[in-house]
Amino acid sequence: MTKNDTNNILNPLISGACAGIATDLAFFPIDTIKTRLQAKGGFFHNGGYKGIYRGLGSCIIASAPSASLFFITYDNLKQQLQPYINSPVYRHIIAASFGEIMACTVRVPAEVIKQRTQAKFHGLSTSLSNLKYILNSQSTFKNLYRGWNSTIIREIPFTMIQFPLYEWLKSHTWKLKTGGSTNDHIVISSGIKGAISGMIAGGIAAALTTPLDVLKTRIMLSSGKVQVLPLLTQLIKEEGWGSLFKGIVPRTCWISCGGAIFLGCYELVHNELINVGIE
Repeated sequence: MTKNDTNNILNPLISGACAGIATDLAFFPIDTIKTRLQAKGGFFHNGGYKGIYRGLGSCIIASAPSASLFFITYDNLKQQLQPYINSPVYRHIIAASFGEIMACTVRVPAEVIKQRTQAKFHGLSTSLSNLKYILNSQSTFKNLYRGWNSTIIREIPFTMIQFPLYEWLKSHTWKLKTGGSTNDHIVISSGIKGAISGMIAGGIAAALTTPLDVLKTRIMLSSGKVQVLPLLTQLIKEEGWGSLFKGIVPRTCWISCGGAIFLGCYELVHNELINVGIE
C-alpha cells in the first residue's frame, strides 16, 4: 500500500470518527425522545424524560467506526467513479449508498441495543443488559441485525436525498460579496460551509424519510419476526396515517442540527489533516 493509499483511508477514518462522536454526544437526548415517541405506547409509557442518555454507551462505541466506514467508502468511491459517470449527482448517490451499507454493518447492532435501552425494552435499562438479553435469551447473533432491511430501506433514500443536495449546496453557495468588485468575496471556511449545507440537506432528507424511520423503530423494538408490509398495514389501521410521521419534529431537528455538526466537523478535520499532509 502506497503512502497516498494510506492517506486516502486515514483522512476519512479520522475525520469520520471525530464527526460521528461529536454528533452523538451533542444530540443523543433528542434521539431518545424521538424513539420514545415512535415506540408502541407513546412517549410517557416508554420512559418520558427520564434517563434520556440510556443507550449512549453502545451509540458512542459504534459511532466512530460506522462514520469512518461511511466516509472511507464515500470519498474513495466518488473519486473512482469519476472516469465512468459524468454526472456528479449520480456519483454522489452511488457512493453515498454504498457508504451507508458499509456503515450499517456497525450501526444496526448499535441501533438495536440503543433503542431497546432508550425504551426500557423488557425493563432492561442498560446497553450491556440488552446486549446480553439478545445474545443469551434469543440465542442468536443475527438478532443484533434485527431491522437491517428496514434500516437500509430508510438510509438509502435518505442518503440519496442528503448527499447530492449537500454537495451541491457546498459547491454552489456561501459566497458573500464584500461590496467591492464582482470578484471580491468573503472566504467562508470549509467547516462553516459544511455545517450550513449539512443542516439544510439533513433536515430535508430527515422530514421526507420519517415514515421509513417509524417502521424501522417498530421492527427493532419488536419481540418476534416482523414483515414490513403487514406492519405498515397494521400501523395505519390501528393508529392512522398520522402515525407514520410520529417524531418528525425531533427527528428533523436532531438530524438537521446533527448534520451541521457531523458534516461541519468532518469538513473541518478533513481540511486540517490535508494541511498537515494527510490527504
